[in-house]
Amino acid sequence: MEEILKREDLLERRRQELNEWEKKLKEKEEELLKKLQDVTKISPDEAKKEILARWEQKLQKEIADEIKYSLEKAREESKKKIREILVEAMQHAATDYIAEYTVSVVKVPDEEMKGRIIGKEGRNIRTFEKATGVDVDLDEEGIIRLSSFDSVRREIAKVALEQLIKDGRIQPVRIEEVVSQVKKDIEKKMSEEGEYLCHKVGVYNLPKELIALLGRFKYRFSYGQNMIAHTLEETKLGTKLAYELGADVSVVKLGCLLHDIGKIITDEEGNHVELGVSLLKKHSLPKEVVDCVASHHEDIPFPSLEAVIVYIADSISGARPGARYEDYEGYVKRLGDLEKIAKSFPGVTDVYALQAGRELRVIIDSNKLDDSQTIITAQKIKEQVAQNVTNFPGNIKVTLIREVRVSETVR
Repeated sequence: MEEILKREDLLERRRQELNEWEKKLKEKEEELLKKLQDVTKISPDEAKKEILARWEQKLQKEIADEIKYSLEKAREESKKKIREILVEAMQHAATDYIAEYTVSVVKVPDEEMKGRIIGKEGRNIRTFEKATGVDVDLDEEGIIRLSSFDSVRREIAKVALEQLIKDGRIQPVRIEEVVSQVKKDIEKKMSEEGEYLCHKVGVYNLPKELIALLGRFKYRFSYGQNMIAHTLEETKLGTKLAYELGADVSVVKLGCLLHDIGKIITDEEGNHVELGVSLLKKHSLPKEVVDCVASHHEDIPFPSLEAVIVYIADSISGARPGARYEDYEGYVKRLGDLEKIAKSFPGVTDVYALQAGRELRVIIDSNKLDDSQTIITAQKIKEQVAQNVTNFPGNIKVTLIREVRVSETVR
């Protein structure tokens, strides 16, 4: 017990000594601080700020270097991520593709059948060319080549000719009946293709007129690239990019689906972008979608992220290796201009540009123009073509056809 008391006394003395030392140290600290303040003429708070400022200045370069490194690393990682997104999107959008041209081929069983197709003094083949608006080449053995810049006409001619060969009854009236029926069948098929395209990309409740126009993509080609295949590929690609980038997927999807719809409108003035925008406004589609269509060829500044995505998807689909071949858009436009010139004259019911534009075949309404007026009209068309089509190679033959038909029914 006595030993414990001694230890407690010792601890108490030590505590007192420590308190005295602590007091002395505080006094010394205050004394030193006062001397330092007298020498520097600044307060402790000011001194603290000065020290921090100097350390900040010292570390500034290190901070800048660290920020620069972080930015460069972020850029590299973002480029890598962008490449991954694009590759994944393109894989997702990959479709089978075969380039299309402006000639169709129909096989004939023998030369006798080819003779029946030609008909007496060529009347069957003339009727067929007039009804379909295509140019028929019979020079090669075993096949008949059908050529036209209008792929719908060419498809109608191909199907009609195949049906006539199968049926065996080949004469002018039958030719006109078959061509007329095939036209109706092709129109129905195009409408179904429009619905298929919309359902394939997950777009529903579009106006029927727009669906029907989209169906015409089946027989429409841009630089040899089928428009159905191009639109499907672009829409898949754009949708995938929109998901990855956090854009409005529905706007991108509609923008990709409808971006080239103006190419189907052939009876109005303007380029396909202007015609497409006008059509979509007519059907009251959202402004964001219309803006995507308006800017997909950079005719206006990109108004949104969605518009940029539509532009990128269109460029990738059209510019990838093997997607398109030689530029025929100018060629097709020239042929369209030729037909437009002839259609502008009174009494003209139909016009076909044949033989790659080397012949302009014009059908005249016999009730509106007589023989002498037809001759004068031919001369006027020739003059208009000469004035307006200056860069067309070779000669252009203008042929006007006027015939009188009389039919009676025996009851």
